[in-house]
Amino acid sequence: MILMSACSKNYELKKQEKPNVILILTDDQGYGDLSCHGNPYFKTPNMDKLHEESVRFTDFHVDPTCAPTRAALLTGKYAHNVGVWHTIAGGNHLKTNELTMANVFKESGYATGLFGKWHLGANYPYRPIDRGFDEWLGQGDGGTGTTDDWFDNDRVNDYYWHNGEKKKIEGYAPDVFYNAAINFIKQKKESKQPFFVYLPTYLPHHPHTVPDVSMANNFGPEVPKNVSYFYAGIQRIDRNIGKLRKTLENLQLADNTILIFMSDNGGTEGVKMYNAGMKGRKGQAYEGGHRVPFFIHWKNGAIKHGKDVEDLTSHFDVLPTLIDLCGLKTKTHDTINFDGRSFKQQLYNPEKKLEERILFVENQRTFKAQPWVNMAAMTNRWRLIDNTELYDMETDFAQTTNVINKYPDVVKNLRVAHKNYWEKVTPNDREVPRPIIGSEKDTEVFLTPSDWYLPAVPWNHSQVAKGFSEVGEWHITVETNATYTFEVSRWPREAKAPIAGVPSFKNKTVDAWLPQGGVKKLIYGNTMVALPVQAIALQVGDYNQTKPVKITDTSVVFEVPLKAGNTSVKGQMLNSENNVIAGTYYIYITKK
Repeated sequence: MILMSACSKNYELKKQEKPNVILILTDDQGYGDLSCHGNPYFKTPNMDKLHEESVRFTDFHVDPTCAPTRAALLTGKYAHNVGVWHTIAGGNHLKTNELTMANVFKESGYATGLFGKWHLGANYPYRPIDRGFDEWLGQGDGGTGTTDDWFDNDRVNDYYWHNGEKKKIEGYAPDVFYNAAINFIKQKKESKQPFFVYLPTYLPHHPHTVPDVSMANNFGPEVPKNVSYFYAGIQRIDRNIGKLRKTLENLQLADNTILIFMSDNGGTEGVKMYNAGMKGRKGQAYEGGHRVPFFIHWKNGAIKHGKDVEDLTSHFDVLPTLIDLCGLKTKTHDTINFDGRSFKQQLYNPEKKLEERILFVENQRTFKAQPWVNMAAMTNRWRLIDNTELYDMETDFAQTTNVINKYPDVVKNLRVAHKNYWEKVTPNDREVPRPIIGSEKDTEVFLTPSDWYLPAVPWNHSQVAKGFSEVGEWHITVETNATYTFEVSRWPREAKAPIAGVPSFKNKTVDAWLPQGGVKKLIYGNTMVALPVQAIALQVGDYNQTKPVKITDTSVVFEVPLKAGNTSVKGQMLNSENNVIAGTYYIYITKK
């Protein structure tokens, strides 16, 4: 405590400006996917350098999948507590009454920018620019190739969402995001405004695309091709981290910038080669599904760089810590009931043990909340998995021996804590998201099937191209009484394809390792299937109309009078016998 107070007082005496904050979040990079964590197959020199110059948290946890992790990270609360329980099917929308990290920084006078993956909602009022970010550059909400992404994006010379508008930018996607972040930082340096930059790049999540196949040829013969493409993506991020840190030095911002590096869940391709001794991978409740790297560097803060914090910590601790560390004072955050807590003390005294607590991570994806489904209850020592497996992490880090029958008192304590957790997070937890139409803040709402409230939805363009046969509906809020134009189609506009045909454009030439395996030049290739659509039926609340489809029609337009309030939307593609082929995948809505 004396040391911490001395550092804080010394910092105040220097009369430093507010520290800038950069939060780097990689996608699907596991704990073992860095050379500083022992990976023998590839090198990450810039991540290793940051590791060497940071306070490192060795028992840091997130949720087993990406959207829940992002929700918890940005709110300081359990993802289940803020309405995010899935990555698709509407379960990835952060409740609109929740404040985000960007809101808190913005209220404290910071410029806020997001460059990369959001994954918490694609339409107003769920977009980054609706949730506290001044600047936003991204691709599909859930990633490259998801249904709200530009149809033939492949991470090379793509279209991006820039502050809600589509914009083409040349270059490789991770470079584009880091370059945009650097430009944003330069602008704030010029204006002398402190900044919060959130850099959640889509890599190394699949599709494992590289602009030059030689990037994936730098690994030994023992590394399979799919893993080499995965590693190549990590190395590109590593290079960009080096470029970012050099820029901060050149701008004389490095010393007073808090730089955080972490990942969003356990590993995927890389766990086949090296998983740092852990069991499990992305999506699982075992350790490898949710223990991730977490490094924090801040030279002017005089935190204990080069030291490890071994206490159990988590993603929802980051926002309370940054509020504490940066001295943020806002009108609204003081009333937030955080699930996380500040670990500021440990940055100055890494050996200090904080009060013992029980934490939970989960990956349910069920349409009715069910206790103990794909869930881990955690203490510093124990892991209770799915209420049936208990592991002692002090003696069994690899989680090989279930000791649930040996420690009944431990199990009882964890179950009582879970009951309290469950009572807290489940009220209104499956509330459906409602994009708002008719608002000046978003003049065109773009509905896509990844938000259908169904157990199985076509969440990427490849599935749509194959003619996914389900029919779902969207839930919307109408802001004002008016007539609305619903432009309904089987393909997005940029495909320029007839409803009953397939796109004729040629895909760009890139090298990508796809989830189904193999290096492909065309991401969609020959998987596009023509559907025999003869008519489209549209239901919007009480409105119900069917229109014929001509052979040249790329969309069918309906003009729908609507009153303000909540309603639902369902489109269906019909064949010549009026049988349903599938739901209409894409709908553009504007106020007439």
